[in-house]
Amino acid sequence: MLYFRTFQRTSVKLLFAINLIALQLINTSANAQFTSKNEVKTIVTTERVRAELMAHAPQGVTASNDDKITPNTVWIGLQLAHQPKWHTYWKNSGDSGLPTQLTWSLPVGVLAGDIAWPAPQKIKIGSLTNFGYEGTVLLAVPLTITPAFKPSLLNSNLDIKLKAQWLVCKEECIPEEGEFALSIPTKGSTAINSAAFAAAFRAQPKPIVGGVAGNMPASRALIDGNVLKFELQGLPAELRGKTLDFYPETTEVLDNSAISSGASQQAWQGAVWRISLPLSSQRSQSPEIMPVVLKSGDQAWRAEVAVQGAWPKVAAAATVSPGLAAALAENKVAVQNANLTAAPINLTLFAALLGALLGGMILNLMPCVFPVLALKVVSFTKHASDTQAHRRSGVAYFAGVVLSFVALGALFLALRAAGEQLGWGFQLQNPLVVAGLAVLFTVLGMNLAGLFEFGSILPSSVAAMRAKNPTVDSFLSGVLAVAVASPCTAPFMGASLGFALGLPAWEALLIFAAIGVGMALPYVVASFVPAVARALPRPGAWMDTFKKFMAFPMFATVVWLVWVLGQQSGIDGAGALLAILLMLCMLLWALSLHGKSKFYFAIISIAVLAYMTTAIGVNIIKNADIPAASAQTGEITDERWQAWEPGRVDQLLAKGQPVFVDFTAAWCVTCQFNKKSTLSKPELLAEFDAKKVQLLRADWTRRDPAIGAALRDLGRSGVPVYVLYAPGKAPQVLSEIISVDDVKAALGKM
Repeated sequence: MLYFRTFQRTSVKLLFAINLIALQLINTSANAQFTSKNEVKTIVTTERVRAELMAHAPQGVTASNDDKITPNTVWIGLQLAHQPKWHTYWKNSGDSGLPTQLTWSLPVGVLAGDIAWPAPQKIKIGSLTNFGYEGTVLLAVPLTITPAFKPSLLNSNLDIKLKAQWLVCKEECIPEEGEFALSIPTKGSTAINSAAFAAAFRAQPKPIVGGVAGNMPASRALIDGNVLKFELQGLPAELRGKTLDFYPETTEVLDNSAISSGASQQAWQGAVWRISLPLSSQRSQSPEIMPVVLKSGDQAWRAEVAVQGAWPKVAAAATVSPGLAAALAENKVAVQNANLTAAPINLTLFAALLGALLGGMILNLMPCVFPVLALKVVSFTKHASDTQAHRRSGVAYFAGVVLSFVALGALFLALRAAGEQLGWGFQLQNPLVVAGLAVLFTVLGMNLAGLFEFGSILPSSVAAMRAKNPTVDSFLSGVLAVAVASPCTAPFMGASLGFALGLPAWEALLIFAAIGVGMALPYVVASFVPAVARALPRPGAWMDTFKKFMAFPMFATVVWLVWVLGQQSGIDGAGALLAILLMLCMLLWALSLHGKSKFYFAIISIAVLAYMTTAIGVNIIKNADIPAASAQTGEITDERWQAWEPGRVDQLLAKGQPVFVDFTAAWCVTCQFNKKSTLSKPELLAEFDAKKVQLLRADWTRRDPAIGAALRDLGRSGVPVYVLYAPGKAPQVLSEIISVDDVKAALGKM
């Protein structure tokens, strides 16, 4: 006995020492992560652009003279480094695109000027002519430091914040944005980026001496019908006889395609350079002064040209080229006039309720509900010999399912009414919900495996109440079933849920209740049909083995949830959750012990679990605020599949290319099942290749308002959704559970 007690005390001390070492390591790692997270962010990197906020203050932020602050200029700029073949846009983007937008947050007394735009280059995409930048460009902005700027005693720095938005394009265009912060010391100078700013200053057009404000003969532009004839004077003598590139700063005045081929329309007459350019058929402006940029090699010049003559009547404004606009309009009309396959356009409330009921019944066959079926099977066998208990269990389960669907539907509708772009299964887009479900299923799995009994860890009053009210367990299992099943959308459910979004609240809630009724109905019928009870095995010793075996579906669900969290929060988030689950299991084991061992191990387990939760738990939600579009959480391993982006489908259809879109999410088990059983099949991929179908994948693992809006336009509110687009035809929305034959049949209708 003495030996045992000595061994017990030694074991406790050793375990305590090991945990202290682990806590110290975790603390060091957590501190490093917090330090990194709180650093000022000057760089934002996407798959297409590396954007960096830079400062240039070689004379310092302020200039002092007898303790009086005099105005000074500091340069700040956003440098965009593009991946090969990608580009962003100049102040006049040309036929398409948008210029980069910079929104500053500055201290009182600091004023931001306009972007000092470097001279652009012509970028041709098909028949479109755009003006922009490839490679690396620095958009420099002057900051005027006025005497009103008063650095505080606690912070003598100049703190700058910027929100930038840019459109980056290759053949497709992707809107991107970033938030930046920079702190510039007011004492001393900042010239580390002098080379980059010097290059940006050299790339800026030099003013032409003369023109509107000059003292030489003014440059002018003459309106001759639908042609604008420019005459520019004051250009450097070394340019005479050379072909110059011409860029108008004013948008929607000239025909950009003529500008791109303007070499044949320009000529020198002595010191005067002339060019004649047709007006745009979509002209929307009639300026009196037109700033223009001329470029030769790496040098550029700028002139403000007075326009003489009467402008013709302007045409209606257009945002894209006529050809592209016509193609997009054709596709839009096709979508509006189409009867979408399985879409809820002509549904009545009765048909929607019937679809919801059938969808709820089919939901029991979806892979996401399998773990909960294990609990129901255990419950059925437990009450197989007690008819009344069997029926009470069925009714309680029915109530738990229906009320949970109504409550979840009410929350869903309320959040959408508040402006949130949410879809069915929205709760699993939150990493905290995913982690919470992983904790719950770990506890249930450990209970089924026999590691502990709830009666040994719950207060005696709670355990007694639970023993006297077994129907509570059935009710809670119904709640749990809805929590796990809600991310999935069964056949018939998608159309009904989409239809519900346009109904009054009480009618929409009826549809959510109908889904719950359909899901719970098989169990209620089984509870009230004596033949089902007679078919079940009688309780016996085999139930203990069966119960422990049912723990494995629970643990499989935990594996899935950890994988989902890894898609949302990265490997650090998944690792943090696994560590927390490990300590949770240790705590459950400790609470099942007896005597002093229970006290010692429970205290240590609680302390370590609490510390780990606070120290590394932040990793679970650290990427929760990153939009899915920018984070690209979905892993696309096949080069055929490309990431879905807003407007991408329209662009491909305008080129005459059919498109297949897979709206999916890591937390949607049905999505993953379809991906493995159908969408990855070689025979189907070969069919896609033969039809030259572009495959896009819209990953909704994290919240993405753009994907939510696209689903809403299709009459859907959740995933999976599979859509086949063909130029000039109605989109085909396929069933939630697809087969190779289903997709081939849709391809045959193109």
